[in-house]
Amino acid sequence: MTYEGTDADVGLAAGRVAYAAGGRLIVDGITLAPRPGSTLGLLGPNGSGKSTLLRLLSGVLAPASGVVTLDGTPLPRVGRRETARRLAVVDQHASTQVELTVREVVALGRVPHRRPWSASTAADERAVQEALDRTALADRAGQSWHTLSGGERQRAHIARALAQAPRELLLDEPTNHLDIQHQLDLLNLIASLPVTTVIALHDLNLAAMFCDEILVLKEGRAYAHGTPAEVITEPLIADVYGVRARVTPPADPADPLDHPSVRFLRSPPLPGPTAS
Repeated sequence: MTYEGTDADVGLAAGRVAYAAGGRLIVDGITLAPRPGSTLGLLGPNGSGKSTLLRLLSGVLAPASGVVTLDGTPLPRVGRRETARRLAVVDQHASTQVELTVREVVALGRVPHRRPWSASTAADERAVQEALDRTALADRAGQSWHTLSGGERQRAHIARALAQAPRELLLDEPTNHLDIQHQLDLLNLIASLPVTTVIALHDLNLAAMFCDEILVLKEGRAYAHGTPAEVITEPLIADVYGVRARVTPPADPADPLDHPSVRFLRSPPLPGPTAS
């Protein structure tokens, strides 16, 4: 089932966006409009266009054709400052050379809400502390960001996005470098937020557990869209990822907490040398 989009006048939407680099179409005519407050997962192999699509949605890249809108208004007309207040982004490889504490990194999320050169307010401090608490980083607040592990750095950037208090949240592989417990904790947190979330993931089982809808990309195009039970199938996995898998469907498709589960299969062994 291909994705045709929904009401583009509410929230974040993209209409037939395309982007090319090096003479190659990386994103080719994608349309999406996640339901406000829902979690939309982007799936697809490396090079399928997931990260580029997220950059188009955030306004970091301008589409060669098509349009990205907030409440029906194209992003260039919304403006950078208002977009930054509305929309938070967590990149896959966010870094900084500046010596900052964890609290200072998280406090960067409040910058779009303050006038230039103005001091932080009590509301800013509360937002930062709540974000630290929700990501289990309160005890690291005074620590240098550079001394954190890869997973802790990722959680700090999640906290920065939460402190921003966005209505839309874009995340590119946020579970990278996280152990299983923190992957589940983080995605439970993201799924519970009253925001519209678009999240690129590699793990099909995590996508099935936490996403309301899934959009599968293949070679820059929308290959399939629907609920996890509709999208995550053995033929799709074989065609998009080129691997064999067994998919166990949800026992109760009407239960929103039930979901399909994927078990990948080893490829058959290569034939041995024939006897001479």
